[in-house]
Amino acid sequence: MIAHFSDHAANERTFLAWIRTALAVMAFGFLVERFDLFLQVAAASLDGRRVSAGRHLFGDIVGLLLLLLGGAMMVVATQRYRRIRCGIESPDPQRGGGGRSDLVLVGILLLLGGALFIYLACNVLISP
Repeated sequence: MIAHFSDHAANERTFLAWIRTALAVMAFGFLVERFDLFLQVAAASLDGRRVSAGRHLFGDIVGLLLLLLGGAMMVVATQRYRRIRCGIESPDPQRGGGGRSDLVLVGILLLLGGALFIYLACNVLISP
């Protein structure tokens, strides 16, 4: 039997949850980047309107940032997993708690989410 098996299993489940979330963020980034293509096709089929280049550039930037954020989440998750794994095996008491990187990632996600909300609201409200 592996010593501290339940702790290691919980650590691995948490790591896999981080990885799934990072993959979802990356997939959403890809979707956002390609959303402008969808808008162009939909606008052309409805009444011939075109999406402006500025809006297209914004979608590309936010989509790429979400892809990068997903990659950063994977790096942070791996570092966190390894740190906790070593802490479980250590005979010395360890200080717990998440790092600042967790808060930074949440802050970036909130900023990107707000930017996407504004972007989509402008597409819906400003489009002639």
